[in-house]
Amino acid sequence: MIDARKTLRLGAFMRPVSIHAGAWRYPGAWRDANFSFPRLSYLARKLEAGRFDAFFMADHLAVLNMGTEALRRSHTVTSFEPFTLLSALAAITSRIGLVATGSTSFDEPFHVARRFASLDHISEGRAGWNIVTTSNPDAALNFGLEEHLDHAERYRRAREFFDVVTGLWDSFADDAFPRDAASGTYLDPARMHVLAHQGEFFRVRGPLNIARPVQGWPVIVQAGASEPGRQLAAETAEVVFAAPNGLADARALYADVKGRMARIGRDPDHLKILPGAFVVVGASDEEAREKRDLLDSLVHDDNAIDSLSIALGHDARRFDPDAPLPEIPESNASKSGQARAIAIARAENLTVRQLARRFAGYAGLSFVGTPKTIADAMEEWLLSEGCDGFNVMFPYLPEGLDAFVDQIVPELQRRGLFRTEYEGRTLRENLGLPRPANRFF
Repeated sequence: MIDARKTLRLGAFMRPVSIHAGAWRYPGAWRDANFSFPRLSYLARKLEAGRFDAFFMADHLAVLNMGTEALRRSHTVTSFEPFTLLSALAAITSRIGLVATGSTSFDEPFHVARRFASLDHISEGRAGWNIVTTSNPDAALNFGLEEHLDHAERYRRAREFFDVVTGLWDSFADDAFPRDAASGTYLDPARMHVLAHQGEFFRVRGPLNIARPVQGWPVIVQAGASEPGRQLAAETAEVVFAAPNGLADARALYADVKGRMARIGRDPDHLKILPGAFVVVGASDEEAREKRDLLDSLVHDDNAIDSLSIALGHDARRFDPDAPLPEIPESNASKSGQARAIAIARAENLTVRQLARRFAGYAGLSFVGTPKTIADAMEEWLLSEGCDGFNVMFPYLPEGLDAFVDQIVPELQRRGLFRTEYEGRTLRENLGLPRPANRFF
C-alpha cells in the first residue's frame, strides 16, 4: 500500500550552482555565482525560506578533464572549497542542512572525520557527508599518483574509510565532558574510546580530538549507482542522490537498494532516495520549453564533446560526430555514468553530436513546465515509490531557484506534499532519520 501521507524531501544541488553548461550565459544570470559569497549567501537563505532540507555542495579535486576550447567556456573551473563555504553559510542560516563531498580516494579518514565533526558542531547539527570515490582520473595527478585506483579497489577502500570515520566519530560518549569546575574534571577518560583500527588500507589509532558530533554522526550521503555503489548505499547511506533514466528505472533502483537494506537488517525507512531533477518553470508548458530550448542553445559544441567524454571515460573527439555512438569498452571512470550515456544513445538512436549536446546541457531527469505540471510529476514519483524526494538542480541563477521556491514550493505545500515549517533543528530531525547509537558506549 502506498502511504498517501508521504511528503517530499528536497535537496538543492549547488556546486556548480547550475549543472547546465549554458547557465552562466542565460539572460539575467549571475555569471559569478559559483565564486561569490554574497550570491551564495542569498541562495542559501532563499532555500531555507523555502524549507529545503539541504544545500548540497559537490566537490572536484581537479579541473575537469576537458579540452582547451571547452575549458575556455566552462563556469565550473572556479568554486569554493566546500568546508570553508559551508562553515560560513552555517553562520547565516539556522535550519537548512549543509552537505559536502569528502573523497575516500584522495583524503585520510582522520581528516574527513575531524572536518565533518567540526561542521556539525558549528552548524548545531546540520552537516552531511557525501561519500564519493572520485571518478575524475586527473584528480590522481594532484595527489602524487600516475593513475587512478581501480574501480573495485576504490569501493573497497570507501567501505573501510566509512568504518574508520564513523568509528572516530564515536570516540567519545555523549557525556564524556562533564566540565565540572568544582572537581576539576573536564573529561572522563573512561568515556573515551581508542579506535586502534588496522585494515587493508588504513591504520588509525584515534581517538578523534573533537567531541562526538551533535547528530551522533553527520548524515551519510552517497551517489553511486553501480553494483558496488548500490551495495555501499544499502550498508551505509542515509540519503542517496540517484540519477535514474525514468520512473520505471527509478522504481527498480528504489526497490533494489531498499530491498538490500532489509536483507541486511537495516530499516528501509532510514534511507531517503533523492533523484537529481533539473527543473525549468514557466507560466505555461510552452514557455518553459522555450526557456529550456534557449538554455540548450547556449552550449558550445566543444563543451558538448568534452562533457560526453567525461561521461564515457573515453575521448569522444575521436568519434565521427554524425555517426551513431560506437561500441564503448569499460573504463576506470564512473560505471553508472557511462552506462547511462550508452543507454540514452541506443534508446533514442542519437548521433555522437546529438548525444554530446544532451550531456553538455543536462541529460538526466528534467521537469519542464508550469508549477502544476511539475508538482503533478513529483507527486507521481513520490507516491509510486520512485523516490522519497528530489535533489533539485536549477537551470540558471537566481531566476531558476527563485521560481522554484516562490511557485513550486507553495503548490507542493498546498497538496500536503511538502512541509510548511521545519520539523526540528538538525538535518536528521528534518529528514526523519534516527540518531545513531554510539557503538562503543
